[in-house]
Amino acid sequence: MLEKSTESRESIDLDLSRYLSTLKRYWLPGAAVFLATVALSAVATRFMRPSYEAEGKLLFKIPSYQVLGSNLLPTTTEGESPGDLKSLLATQNPINTQIEVISSPALLQKTIDKLKLQDDDGEPLTAKDLLKSLVLKIVPGTDVVRITYSSHNPEEAAAIVNTVMNNYLENDISTNRSEASLTRQFIAKQIPKTQEAVDKAERELRIFKQKNRITDLSEETRSAVGIIGNLNNDINTVQAQLNEVNAQTNELRQKVNLNSQNALAVSSLSQSPAVQGILTQLQDTDRQLATERSRFQDNNPTIINLEAKKANLRALLQQQISQTVGNNTQVPQNLLQIGELRQTLIQNFLQAEVQRFGLSQRLASLYNSRSNYEQRVKVIPQLIQNQRELERKVEVAESTYQTVLKKVQELQLVENTNTPSSRIIVQAIVPTDPLIIKKIIVLLLGVMFGLFLAATTVMLLGMRDRSLKTLKEVRDIFRYTLLGIVPLSVKKLRSRYSSAESITQKIAVRDTPYSLTSEMYRMIQANLKFLSSDKVLKTIVVTSAVPKEGKSTVSANLAAAIAQLGRKVLLIDADMRVPSQHHLWQLTNAVGLSEVLVGQAEFNVAVSKVMDNLDVLSAGVRPPNPLALLDSKRMASLIDNFSSQYNYDFVIIDAPPLLLAADALTLSQMTDGILLVARPGVIDSNSANAAQEMLERSNYNVLGLVVNGIIDKNESSTYLYHGHEYFQPRELKKELKGLAKK
Repeated sequence: MLEKSTESRESIDLDLSRYLSTLKRYWLPGAAVFLATVALSAVATRFMRPSYEAEGKLLFKIPSYQVLGSNLLPTTTEGESPGDLKSLLATQNPINTQIEVISSPALLQKTIDKLKLQDDDGEPLTAKDLLKSLVLKIVPGTDVVRITYSSHNPEEAAAIVNTVMNNYLENDISTNRSEASLTRQFIAKQIPKTQEAVDKAERELRIFKQKNRITDLSEETRSAVGIIGNLNNDINTVQAQLNEVNAQTNELRQKVNLNSQNALAVSSLSQSPAVQGILTQLQDTDRQLATERSRFQDNNPTIINLEAKKANLRALLQQQISQTVGNNTQVPQNLLQIGELRQTLIQNFLQAEVQRFGLSQRLASLYNSRSNYEQRVKVIPQLIQNQRELERKVEVAESTYQTVLKKVQELQLVENTNTPSSRIIVQAIVPTDPLIIKKIIVLLLGVMFGLFLAATTVMLLGMRDRSLKTLKEVRDIFRYTLLGIVPLSVKKLRSRYSSAESITQKIAVRDTPYSLTSEMYRMIQANLKFLSSDKVLKTIVVTSAVPKEGKSTVSANLAAAIAQLGRKVLLIDADMRVPSQHHLWQLTNAVGLSEVLVGQAEFNVAVSKVMDNLDVLSAGVRPPNPLALLDSKRMASLIDNFSSQYNYDFVIIDAPPLLLAADALTLSQMTDGILLVARPGVIDSNSANAAQEMLERSNYNVLGLVVNGIIDKNESSTYLYHGHEYFQPRELKKELKGLAKK
C-alpha cells in the first residue's frame, strides 16, 4: 500500500514537472493569447452602456402564529411577541421565504403595471425580465434585506425599488389580516374542547385521590416510615417478653407434667365442690368396704350394697367430671385430688400459658400492622407517579386553555391592525454614479477566459510537439543503461580565456579540458571501461536514431578522452553519406575509408594523426553504395587488424543514424556493440520508439545510452547547475552573466 502511494505521488510530481516544462517552452504564444483576450475584454468595456443601481432596505418582523391542519400549534411563549420571526424548519432562515414572496411573479407584475415598464423594443416588461435585474440579499447578522435594481435609467431604478417594497408592505398587511381572521375563527372553535379537556383532567385527578384515600402522599410516606420504626421496636419488645414467658411455661410444664389442657382440667376439678364431695363419699365407701370385707364374704349383702354404692358414686363422679371439663378430656384418677403445692404450680402454669397466648396474639397483630404499612409504602411511589401524571394533564389542559384564550385576543388585535410586519428603513434614491462592477466583471471574465485559452494553447502546442525534451523522456523510451550525459555547450564566448573572438567548441575535451563537458566525456569512457567485466571493449559503433543528435561530436570527444589516458585510439568516420569528422578535426577528405576498402589507398596513407595517441580515418569520397563496402569482408578484416596489426587499443566508428541507413546495424555485427546517442529537442517519440523496436527485434548489443545536448532549464534536477558552478572559474562566470544580460 505504501509503495503504491509512493508511486502515485511520484507520478503526480512527474506529470507536474512535464506540464511546467511544456509551459516554459510555449509561454510566449500562451502569453500572446492571454494578452489578446484581456485586451479584447478591455475594449468591450468601452462600448458598454452605463448602468445605475438603486438600493432600498426592508426590516422584517414576521408573525409567529401558524396552524397546521386541525392541530393547534401555539408558538407564542414567554418573552416573545406576535412580531417575532419564526420559520417552519429550524435550519431554514425565514427571511428567505419572504424574499421569494417579494420576487413572486404576482407582486412583480403589480409593479410593472403600476409603473408601466417597457423593454427596449417598447413591449411591456415581463416579470421574468424584471427579476433578472432585481437583486435581494440578506444583510449578514440582521433581519434586513437589501433590494437593488440595475437599469440604464437611474430614475426608473429608484422607482422600481420603492414600488416593489411598497407593494410588498401592502400585500403583507392584507395577507396578515386575512390569515389572522381565519386563524382566530379556527382557534375560537377550539375553546369548548380545551375547556372540556380541563374538566376531564380535574375529574380524573379527583377520582384517583378518593379511590386511593390520598391526602398528602409525601406526609403519608414520612408518617408511615415513622410508624414502621415504632412497630419494629414494639415487635422486638414483645418478642423478648414472649421468649421469657415461653421459658417460664416450659419450666412449669415440666414440673406439673401436664399439658395446658390437662392442667386446666385438673385445676377445674380440684376447685369443683361437687366433684370433691363425690370423691370424699367414694373414699368413705372404699374404707367401709375394706372394713366389711374383713368381716364378711363378697357375697354378703353388706358387701354387695357397698359395691353397688361405690359403682353409683363412680358413675356420678364421671358424670360430674364430664359436666365440668367435657367428655373429651381424660383426667387420671390420681389427679382428681391434688395438694395445695401442686394446685399452686398448676395455677402458675395456666397463668403463664394465658400470658404467652396474649403475647403471641399481640406479636401477630404487630406483624400484621407492619405488613400493612409496608405494603402502603411500596405502592406510594406508583401513586405519586400516577398523581403527578394526572396533575400534569391538568396543567397542560389549563395551559392550553389559557393559550387559546390569549391567542384569540392577539389575533383580534392583528385582525384590526393596519401595521405591516416589516418596514422600510432605507428608501431608494436616484443614483448619480454609474456602476463599474460590470466592467470589472467583464475584465475578470476576460482574464479567466484568457488564462483558459492560454492554457489550452500551451497544451495543444505541447500535444502537437512529439519531440522528447528532457533526459527522463529519453530514458523512459530507450530504457538502456545511461552511460553519461553531455550538457549543451557554449556556442560563442568572448573573454580573455578564448584565443579568438569567436570559437565553436566542437571538441571540448581538447579545447576546454577543465570544463564540465570534458568531465562528462571522461565519465562516459570510465563507464565504458567498467561496463563488462568478462570482455574488454575494443571496438564500438557510435550512432543515433536521427540526424543532428551529435553522434559525430560525441565520437570525437570520446576518442579524445580515451586518448588522453594514454591509450592508442582510432576514430573512423563510417558515415560516407554525410561525413563530419574531417570538419571537426579540420582534415582533408580526399582519401579515407572508402578508398581503403576498394584498395585505392593504404590504411597508413589514409589515416591522420590529430592528437597524441589519437588517429582519425575520414570517410573519403562517397561511393555509390556505402552499405556494400561496409558489409564487405574487407571491412571485417580491417576491423580485426586494427588491434592485431596496427596496435590500436580502442576503435570508435562514427556510423550513420539507425533510421536512415542500415550501416550502423551492419557494423555492430563486426564490433563489440553499439553506443546510442540521443539528443532531447531533436529526436521525437515516434523516431525513438522505432529505433528502440529495431534494436530489440534483432537483439543487437547496445552498450548503453549517451544523452547529448542537455539544457539545464528543461531538467528538474540541479546537478548540471552545480556542475557548472564547480567547473567554471569565477571570472568566467561573471563574464557569462554579463553576456546573458546583454
